[in-house]
Amino acid sequence: MVKSGKLRSGTGSKLKRWKKGHSSDSNPQTSRFRQAAKSRFFSRPTEKSDLTVDALKLHNELQTGQLELSAGGRKDAFMEEGPEEALSERTSGTFLSGLSDCSNLTFRKVQRLWESNSAAHKEICAVLAAVTEVIRGQGGKETETEYFAALMTTLEVVDSAESQAAVAYLLNLVMKRVPAPVLMSKFSDTTKALMDVMSKQAMSETASALRWILSCLATLLRKQDASVWNYPSTLQAYHGLLSFTVHSKPKVRKAAQQGVCSVLRGSDFLFTDNTPTHHPAAVTTARFCIKEMEQAGGSKEDTTTLHVLGLLKELMGTFPLGAVKSCCETLLRVMTLSHVMVTASAMQAFHRLFSGKPNASTLSAELNAQIITALYDYLPSESDLQPLLAWLAVMEKAHVHLASLQSSLSLGHLPRLFSAAMSCLLSPHTQVVSAATNTLKTLLTECVAPRMEEMGKISGTVSAGNPSYVCKIIVEEGLSYRFHASWPFVLQILGCFYRVAGKQAHPIMNKSLQSLADLRSTPQFPFSGELDLAVGGAIESMGPEVVLGAIPLNITGYEDDLEFPRSWLVPVIRDHVKNTHLGFFTSYFLPLASTLKQRADELEKAGQNLEAKVYQTLQLQIWTMLPGFCTCPVDLLASFKGIARTLGMAVNERPDLRLTVCQALRTLINKSCSTEEEKAEMGRFSKNFLPILFNVYSQQPAAGEPSTFRMAVLDTIKVYLTVTETQVKRLSSKDSTEFTRLSMMDLLVAMAPFVDAVTMTKTFELIRPYLETKEPGMQKKAYRVLEEMCGGEREECRSFVVANLETLKLVLLETLKNASSPAKRPRLKCLIHIVKRLSEEHKDFIVALLPEVIICTKEVSVGARKNAYTLLVEIGNAFGRFCGNTKDAMKEYLALLYAGLTGSVTMITCTVLALTRLVFEYKGKLGKVNTLEQLLHNICLLLSSRTREIVKASLGFIKVILFIMDPKTLASHVTVMMEGIGNIKDDVRRHFRTKLKNIFTKFIRKFGFELVKSMLPAEHHKVLVNIRKAEARTKRRKQATEQQDNSESEEEAPKPKSESIEDVLAESDSDLSEDEGKASNAKKVGKRQKGRAWLKEGEDDDPLNFLDPKVSQRVLATNPEMKKSTKVDHGFKVTSDGRLIIREDEEEDVKDKGTKKSQKRKFRDDNFDEDMDIQPQLKYKAGGSGIHRPLGGSRDIGADYKSKKGKGDVKKKGKLDPYAYIPLKKAQLNRRKRAKLQGQFKGMVRGAQKGALSGKKMQKKKRKA
Repeated sequence: MVKSGKLRSGTGSKLKRWKKGHSSDSNPQTSRFRQAAKSRFFSRPTEKSDLTVDALKLHNELQTGQLELSAGGRKDAFMEEGPEEALSERTSGTFLSGLSDCSNLTFRKVQRLWESNSAAHKEICAVLAAVTEVIRGQGGKETETEYFAALMTTLEVVDSAESQAAVAYLLNLVMKRVPAPVLMSKFSDTTKALMDVMSKQAMSETASALRWILSCLATLLRKQDASVWNYPSTLQAYHGLLSFTVHSKPKVRKAAQQGVCSVLRGSDFLFTDNTPTHHPAAVTTARFCIKEMEQAGGSKEDTTTLHVLGLLKELMGTFPLGAVKSCCETLLRVMTLSHVMVTASAMQAFHRLFSGKPNASTLSAELNAQIITALYDYLPSESDLQPLLAWLAVMEKAHVHLASLQSSLSLGHLPRLFSAAMSCLLSPHTQVVSAATNTLKTLLTECVAPRMEEMGKISGTVSAGNPSYVCKIIVEEGLSYRFHASWPFVLQILGCFYRVAGKQAHPIMNKSLQSLADLRSTPQFPFSGELDLAVGGAIESMGPEVVLGAIPLNITGYEDDLEFPRSWLVPVIRDHVKNTHLGFFTSYFLPLASTLKQRADELEKAGQNLEAKVYQTLQLQIWTMLPGFCTCPVDLLASFKGIARTLGMAVNERPDLRLTVCQALRTLINKSCSTEEEKAEMGRFSKNFLPILFNVYSQQPAAGEPSTFRMAVLDTIKVYLTVTETQVKRLSSKDSTEFTRLSMMDLLVAMAPFVDAVTMTKTFELIRPYLETKEPGMQKKAYRVLEEMCGGEREECRSFVVANLETLKLVLLETLKNASSPAKRPRLKCLIHIVKRLSEEHKDFIVALLPEVIICTKEVSVGARKNAYTLLVEIGNAFGRFCGNTKDAMKEYLALLYAGLTGSVTMITCTVLALTRLVFEYKGKLGKVNTLEQLLHNICLLLSSRTREIVKASLGFIKVILFIMDPKTLASHVTVMMEGIGNIKDDVRRHFRTKLKNIFTKFIRKFGFELVKSMLPAEHHKVLVNIRKAEARTKRRKQATEQQDNSESEEEAPKPKSESIEDVLAESDSDLSEDEGKASNAKKVGKRQKGRAWLKEGEDDDPLNFLDPKVSQRVLATNPEMKKSTKVDHGFKVTSDGRLIIREDEEEDVKDKGTKKSQKRKFRDDNFDEDMDIQPQLKYKAGGSGIHRPLGGSRDIGADYKSKKGKGDVKKKGKLDPYAYIPLKKAQLNRRKRAKLQGQFKGMVRGAQKGALSGKKMQKKKRKA
């Protein structure tokens, strides 16, 4: 390549060169623009000019976006003035003064348009400015009524279409806020003016003002009283609005439809006390819609029917019963046109009608049932995906609404829909099967469940006309083999059916449960999870006794099949049993568990350890059912006494069952004792259970035994104490082991809140010596007992604190020096409860506690620090109670805290932390000037400290200040904080650079980059620049993410069940033409096929019978010939039985053939089964060393780059450049072969030089030629 700045050799003679100093001789001789600029710049204009000082200032303000408000009248800024005045005087207003200082909030939206380049927007701004100036000139107050009157007058006098559109837009804004009496009094005049403009706009080609006029008319009609609708003029105006609902222009049509909907749904008189059932214009609207659809006829190109259907979708719920019936009949007639879009829109209208749940005056139960019957004639084909989904959604809503109107009539129509939905389960489309499943589950829950008690017991001899036949359909047909492809969905329906009808459908459920058990025992049954959930539903509703009657467990303990084929029932019962008979567990499962335990012990003694382990595991699983049986049992009062002895023995003698039994006892007390009788029944056995639980908890586990059950036992004790009144008298033990003492303390902690006041006092005297003990564990437990007694919610706990307050104060102050670190958390908790009950005479006690609380803010324990901060807040609340005035209380409180700033390093740090917490807590109650300013100055002085802990706490304080203060208050303290941050030592600044960066970021966000930079020293500027770049980068990423989220939200995603029918019909299933590669025709093809339908011919050459009542199922919205391939091309061959034949790639073969191990693996992988129809061929390829070496010779290096047409190398895409890449070999390090290698390199260099020389000669020849 030629170097930059130099010409190719040989071109110098062909170019004309300028002489030195004459390179600009070719510039044009005339310079009229420069002369004009010079004359303007150096001399004053001789004539009157529009370029005034005020005009320039207005221009600058317009460019910077700061439009100056002016109180003067509207004058043109570019008016002609005298030469002297033009340069010195200020104009009184601008052409946008009336807009910019408009005080009415209605036009805030308009004020945002004044910078727009749109001509329509500029016209709107000009009209508003002019109207505002007129109102001001007449002394108006710029109210909505004044704007309404001025705009109506303007609308009548303007002629141009642009001005009419601007006035109509402003009128549309202001009429929504004009008082209703004004619109009612000016109804006739306003209607006449609007109708005149509307008629003129309808005849003209540009209908820019029409949409706003229609909106104004709708607002006017909506504000009128009900009596006005009796006048023909009102109906005439409404008909004018109604006629535009089928307009060809979308914006006009949308405005008219929204106006009609707002009138029928949102008129003011519809929300008064004496509101009519329906709007007076509802019948007129229904007649109009019916007339328009009938006139459109069956023409597929006419879109009027679609427009009317879109209107009906919103309005059918507002029509009276007769109008709804007529509209439904018309909808059913237009659906016979077999127009896909019309049918879809009609289904949308039906769906919206049923989803709105109208009352009987709009949609009676009889009409609802008639529509359901009629819609069966429009059942789509099973292969027509979207229409079938829409049909199922409509029928689901229709039946649910019918059930709310008349449930008995709904039950009569359910069997037919259940049959149709069950047939949909045979569809090849998964979406159809899922939708049918959801429909059946909804119908069972909404329609069948509320009527199950009236239906009574369902027998197996139910006739087809009986409403309970729906249950029989699911049970008998669902598990048949023809539904095997949809069994996971059928099992979901069965589970829902069991939950809904389990108690009444026992006779017909036994057979289905047996069928489920047989399926579950099938080897490798793929839907075991769904089946377990279905059986679980049966257990929840019918109870385990009925289910086990149909599916026996087949476990006796003797001569059992060790595979236990029905053992899957045990975890299913455990997970789903509730609200059942506890006595069944006592009578059936307890003896069975005992038998299995006995059998396991016998087998273990006989040496059959494997069988013994199986029986042992099985009996433990049976015990795990107990918490489920204890969840809200129906026979607690009668059955608990029969199982209480067994449970006590299990806790005492069976360590492996303690967790399960304790969980069962807690479940009984927490979830099942809803009445006083049940609590008394449980409390009656406390004298038996509590001693057992005490003994178990106080016993030290043997070596090797787990101690996890101890916490469960302690929780059970705490729960059981809530339902017992037994007084535990023995509070101490003679056993002096540490474990026993700690266990006794834990039991005291559990029992302390539930004893009476006298016992509490005795307990306090008992634990008082332990508050000063040197054993940290015992001291902590003693404080825990005191915490429970001081913080209890019972009246006895409160009276104990009040009666022993002086003693508690004395004890807590005496034990201050001996308090260990682990005991700090419960000690501070005790102080919190005590401070809450202190009065003003105890202020000295609080002051004495304050240093300890401050120091505890740096405790190691997280709980202790949390309690210390809480106690600081409680002390602040106490000062507030003492003083009455919060500000004075805070001033006094902070004065006490300031003393800590003069102490040691630790004390200063803790004091700053305490001040930070208090400032955050009382941010709105501190003095805005004195208190905060004094506090902030003190903290900022500490930033210059050389101690990192003090600086760290101070930075935390500043961070909190930035968070809680509003920017205005914070602005007055920015200088102080910046000075303090600037005085931080270099070593400390480097250590806390991350914290400082976060603080700087907050400052920049609040006050801007330049201000913060100007207040900080130069060593911080680099960090500030980095923050600015990071903030800009974060902002760009956020914007990109929002745009991506918006674009992704627009894309359609498959949904398992759509919430509305619009979502169901959103995806068009019509296929494009086969030639999808032509991008130019893609849009045209899509539009042309959007409304197409296909006719499915008869099978086996049978002619299509158009008189068949099911002929509508032959009209498809999907091309039946375009079948989507369900096979996936995975690139592998397949055997006859469906197994894949996967061969390794050649590259992997080359890598693997280097070792014998890889060759063995390759041979082993290539072994194939004898039953394969397609057998992979074994082909040996050379590779390795010795006799396995390749015999083809070494491949020439660089052969891939050799040119086929000429000499030299060529570049290839995706590969390295064609240089001489020399492979590195181990042999090159051999000294004996060094000479040979050097010779190769010398030859390579000579070849390169020779090639370069020949290339140079060829270039010279080309230049000469």
